[in-house]
Amino acid sequence: MAAEILDSHVHLLDPVGLTYPWLGDLTIGQQPCDAARFAADASSVTGAIVVEAGVAPGKASREVSWVRAQAASYSWIRGMVASAPVNQPAALETVLDAYRTDGMVVGVRCNLQDEPPGFLRDHALRAGVRRLGECGLPFDACVRSWQLTELEELAAACPDTVIVLDHAGKPRCGAGVASWLIALLALARHPNVRCKLSGLATEAAPCARPSALRAALRAALDAFGADRCLFGSDWPICTMATSHRTWLDLVKSVLDGMRASDAERDQVLARTAQLTYRLRGVPPLDQLDQGEHL
Repeated sequence: MAAEILDSHVHLLDPVGLTYPWLGDLTIGQQPCDAARFAADASSVTGAIVVEAGVAPGKASREVSWVRAQAASYSWIRGMVASAPVNQPAALETVLDAYRTDGMVVGVRCNLQDEPPGFLRDHALRAGVRRLGECGLPFDACVRSWQLTELEELAAACPDTVIVLDHAGKPRCGAGVASWLIALLALARHPNVRCKLSGLATEAAPCARPSALRAALRAALDAFGADRCLFGSDWPICTMATSHRTWLDLVKSVLDGMRASDAERDQVLARTAQLTYRLRGVPPLDQLDQGEHL
């Protein structure tokens, strides 16, 4: 029997049919990073959540359609966290009308990491995040470490919406993380917040050693607990600094080091994501066999 490993943060890229302005001239933006390539890079994974990848404005629905087509051939794609204009009430309602009846969409993300100070206090944004909770959709929050205090205020203002912190709030491992840790501990006090163990290698300082990444992962696990932490790779972005296998092994080594129980390992590696995104048709772990791996 094989325990499930559900990658909660995967980007699939289609540079032929879609454009990703933020990728610029990066190599990963010039070649397809589709389901077939992910399967080859992540052979130990049994399922994945695809997260919107910053397509050009107005192309979010086309991205969802493309991911749906990928899922038709790769059943391990369990759902998608799709883009939505959360801070624009009228536009958000239009998008939600489509998403509510779309079995592919299991969450919403509005990338906040490049917004100016104070943006997360915007009344329209808070209303939009509350609306997601009313619709039963979690909100993925991609922010930088300096925004964590504002995100804590957002979590307090939207207690009925599950907020998923992407990449543990992007600490700069190897270059000082004291302020990040203080803000992370404050954020973790809100029970509606979850934390993705993803993306740290890409954000780390060039001199950072694996021990610095392990320390940050352990801090996140201690702050949120296994029942509120989700394994994620941030593939293919992560490949600029590491490999999928290396990152998964690093997360596992932290779980080993803290002597996590089998139940806690299952929570971090699959169950928390299943519950957070309310996935359907997921078999119990004792019914999963090797044939369901990628």
